[in-house]
Amino acid sequence: MEFKEKKRWVFLGLPFTFTTYTINEEIVTIDEGFLNRKEDDCYMYKIQDVTLTTSLFERIMGLGTVICNTGDVTHPKLELAHIKNARAIKDFILQQSEDQRLKRRTLNTQNIGAMPDPDHFHDMHDDCDLHMH
Repeated sequence: MEFKEKKRWVFLGLPFTFTTYTINEEIVTIDEGFLNRKEDDCYMYKIQDVTLTTSLFERIMGLGTVICNTGDVTHPKLELAHIKNARAIKDFILQQSEDQRLKRRTLNTQNIGAMPDPDHFHDMHDDCDLHMH
């Protein structure tokens, strides 16, 4: 699943800005600028908390701002400002960030115990020595 939203003007609700947010299962990408372009990414597993704010004008226009508190150096506070589907995006980010942390934790712990037991290694080595004589 992927969301792609443009930052909008609050008063008219029109997407006349040059900022696009792309949100998928693993990453949030902010692409901004017209002449000078800047693309910035934040991995989902770095997002620690998500907040939805809606001003009166945002509510009138059906918009909202999703604020992600992250462990990311570039964007410790990532704002997806004045977007449509803000509640669905907030819920999606919250769920995916947790899923990605669990997935990453699982991947990082799969190798625990993968090293041979040193005592078992010596026993195997001793057995080899016995068979070689």
